[in-house]
Amino acid sequence: MDLELYEASIRYRETVSVGLPGSRFRYTYKFFGEVWIPRLRSAAGALRLRGHQMYAVIKTGGKQYKVAVGEKIKVEQIAAVVGQEIVIDQVLAVGTGADVKVGTPLVAGASVTAKVLSHGLSDKVRIFKMRRRKHYQRHAGHRQRYTELEIGALVA
Repeated sequence: MDLELYEASIRYRETVSVGLPGSRFRYTYKFFGEVWIPRLRSAAGALRLRGHQMYAVIKTGGKQYKVAVGEKIKVEQIAAVVGQEIVIDQVLAVGTGADVKVGTPLVAGASVTAKVLSHGLSDKVRIFKMRRRKHYQRHAGHRQRYTELEIGALVA
């Protein structure tokens, strides 16, 4: 098939779906004028593509997480009941696309509301200590506790 004819047939359809044969992953592209834009399956994905989704950088359990509304994250264990709504006040930055507000060290008046989905244990970390030629070997393991959160609302 001629390349120009192929491009004309693609432009006529305005959407094209590409993927490897036998693969379950397919990417759909939509044609706007001279630009091919990936067509996303959800409105949240479309907002993320355009950079208009609000996000925040929070601090909990000694770690920092970049979160957006609707995301699920696993953080260090929090003393809360499953199903409970919690408020995280330690917000280091809030942004929408290129517009970012960074706190010194926290953003004044900003908070993140999250719902506790579950508690659990992460995968086991194996610890093995050995001194060669000294007949010294020690085996240990550790499973860190976590809390799964679903981000509900961002208040800037």
